[in-house]
Amino acid sequence: MKDEKLQKALARMGLGSRRQMEEVIKAGRVTVNNGPATIGDRVEQGDEIRVDGRQIKYTSENEKRRRVLAYYKPEGEVCSANDPEGRPTVFERLPKLTHDRWVMVGRLDINSTGLLLFTNDGEMAHRLMHPSSEVTREYAVRVLGDVTPDMARAMTTGVMLEDGLAKFEDIKEGGGEGVNKWHHVKLKEGRNREVRRLFESQGLKVSRLLRTSYGNIALPKELRTGRFLELDRKDINTLTDLVSLRPRYGTGLHGAAKEKQERIKSKPLKARRTDTRSDSRNSSGSAKPKSSGSPASRGTRNTRDRNDKR
Repeated sequence: MKDEKLQKALARMGLGSRRQMEEVIKAGRVTVNNGPATIGDRVEQGDEIRVDGRQIKYTSENEKRRRVLAYYKPEGEVCSANDPEGRPTVFERLPKLTHDRWVMVGRLDINSTGLLLFTNDGEMAHRLMHPSSEVTREYAVRVLGDVTPDMARAMTTGVMLEDGLAKFEDIKEGGGEGVNKWHHVKLKEGRNREVRRLFESQGLKVSRLLRTSYGNIALPKELRTGRFLELDRKDINTLTDLVSLRPRYGTGLHGAAKEKQERIKSKPLKARRTDTRSDSRNSSGSAKPKSSGSPASRGTRNTRDRNDKR
């Protein structure tokens, strides 16, 4: 029997979800070895797969090296491969891949910062994002206004938003005074602007939002704004364990790539900010954060607010 089902292979290669790929196949947009493809077809190494006439280089699931990047998103970048308004996107600074593509794990809105994960394994990305996996995301949030015990209780019990019930798994004070009050919150899903909307449901405004971890991957302490680090085998395998995927041979860093990563960790690269960052901040109405003394920079390394340290 051939290696895997066609729709699964296309999803794993980052072309979309399995359901989306099934629709693409049904629409007659996929061929295998110059013949029309159907749902349930299986493919293997050496098969010629084309989507809309473009050849897709197929690599067996067990042979393809699984890769994951941790990227520190700055304000002003859009979580999209292409933006019709011409704004900078999070994909522009990623390393180029040959016969492969980066798939973004989750999103952050244009005014939010912090950890974004990218992988070349579409199935892994899908599982990490799917609500059924209940992968925890953690954020440091600066809030304008006082979060009372009743408000905190409501947001952890559940608030009915326009797209359904939403809640934080946990909310803790992060220190600060006046307009510089911080909280640390955890979610097990990633709906659009969910953190902001939960606080807004209590009449509070989020003036700054930083994702500090996704699953068991924390924002690396040596990572600066606008930079990325590639994860090694141990960290990648902790992610695959979360979503019940088997480890893959060859995963991780090797040779010169591993040496380069170690150099970056010992001597971090300087932050790279987005050119439109000041414009997006003005449009959002949020105040410029102070360069020191931020409550998010104290305590654990997961919640260090490193945007303003460089």
